[in-house]
Order: sequence, then structure tokens, then C-alpha cells
Amino acid sequence: MGLSKTERRQRIKNRIRKIVGGTEARPRLAVFRSNKEIYAQIINDVDGKTLVAASSRDKDIKAEGTKSEVATLVGKSIAEKALKAGIETISFDRGGYLYHGRVKSLAEGAREGGLKF
Repeated sequence: MGLSKTERRQRIKNRIRKIVGGTEARPRLAVFRSNKEIYAQIINDVDGKTLVAASSRDKDIKAEGTKSEVATLVGKSIAEKALKAGIETISFDRGGYLYHGRVKSLAEGAREGGLKF
């Protein structure tokens, strides 16, 4: 019997985390996606601190439209918060999810907002 969906994602996530890390100069944009919501954090792994966070549950993000449209708004929101905090370049951690759908929409929204990765 093969791996379950969560076991497969965890394996991919561990493989990505060996390579992608966040430093003070280039923090990591981590994405978590549940069935209803999407969350994004910019993390400095050296200090173990979350610098900026945004999610589809925030008050300033209207949860109207498709999940992909909401993910784009979350990407723009985290980019705006990051630029206020003085962060321009990041490394993108898709968290074991495939780069399409909501994860891709969030990344494109962050790029539109001004983040470089």
C-alpha cells in the first residue's frame, strides 16, 4: 500500500526544508493550506522568529470569491506587510504542496505586491 496524502506531503516538505531556509537577509515565506483557509508566514529560521504573517482569516481580507482569488489577496497582503518591515527578497517554501492552484496564486500575489523570489 502506498503513502497517504499527508505522509507524502510530509516527505516532500522535509525534502524541501533541507534546501530552503530563512536567514535575516533572506527569510523564508512558508505556506500552509487547509481545506478552507490559506496561511503565509515570513520566518527567520536562524532566530526562530516569525517576522510577518497573513492569512485568509484576517479582517482586512474579504473572503469573497474563489479560494484562488482569496489566496492572491493573502499574497498581496503579506507582501505589503513585508515591505513595511523592510523585507524585499525571500525564499519560497511551498510546504510540500504542488505549485499550482492556491499555492501558485499566493506566490503570484506576493510577486505582484513587490516581493522578489
